[in-house]
Amino acid sequence: MPELPEVETTRKGITPKTEQQIISQFIVRNKNLRWPVDLTLVDKLPNQKILSISRRSKYLLLETKIGTLLIHLGMSGTLRVVPHETTIKKHDHVDLVLKNGYSLRLNDPRRFGSVLWHPKTKGDVLTEHPLLQKLGPEPLSGAFNGDYLYEKSRQRKMAVKSFIMNSHIVVGAGNIYANEALFISGIHPQKLAGKLTKKQAQELCENIKTVIAKAIEQGGTTLKDFLSPDGTPGYFVQQLNVYDRAEKPCNQCGTTIERLVLNQRATYFCPKCQPKK
Repeated sequence: MPELPEVETTRKGITPKTEQQIISQFIVRNKNLRWPVDLTLVDKLPNQKILSISRRSKYLLLETKIGTLLIHLGMSGTLRVVPHETTIKKHDHVDLVLKNGYSLRLNDPRRFGSVLWHPKTKGDVLTEHPLLQKLGPEPLSGAFNGDYLYEKSRQRKMAVKSFIMNSHIVVGAGNIYANEALFISGIHPQKLAGKLTKKQAQELCENIKTVIAKAIEQGGTTLKDFLSPDGTPGYFVQQLNVYDRAEKPCNQCGTTIERLVLNQRATYFCPKCQPKK
């Protein structure tokens, strides 16, 4: 599943040829994504300008004068800028055709992605959209800090890995990055969130920021079929310490990396560097 760094890489990749461009056509080849695509957009979007392209959590937000498109890549979706004449491939479900000769094309084999429309009304605030209003702070923002994480963790009897992966606490700490941040912090993934010390919360917060920032800088993580908008893979996978390294030696101490399942997600840790205490 594309995580926050992959989505941010996509945003950066598509922006140069799409922002401030006029939409000439909205093409829907298959409306049956996670939620049905609003077919009235075929008539609404032509001649609208894409005023800005931003991101909130894993949603890409394409703002126009009359409303905003919320695009989610789902489990295996990719969003590419291609010349109009580019051959249509299997699973190319939606095209935003632009007057500059390019199309913004969504390919989604599993169809867990979404293209939703949020019309602009007087006094409307996009952050109040049902999919956005309960999200925690962005991991690289000032709102996400050690004090915040420590206060949110008080009295929590859930595993710390599940805690930081909760999008109501912070967005973007997906499975790969949660595993890596906990390793760097020396915290066992099963430690109860409520047992974090203030120092541990501070270090964990900083390490989440570091891991995600580095992944964004390197273009996301190459896993299965993720590619950036220009077709190149991410390279952060080359620097993973524990994720998907079960039975291999820890890069730090040589101890065998172990694997367990938490909330149905594969979890990796070094029993020596991340003692269960």
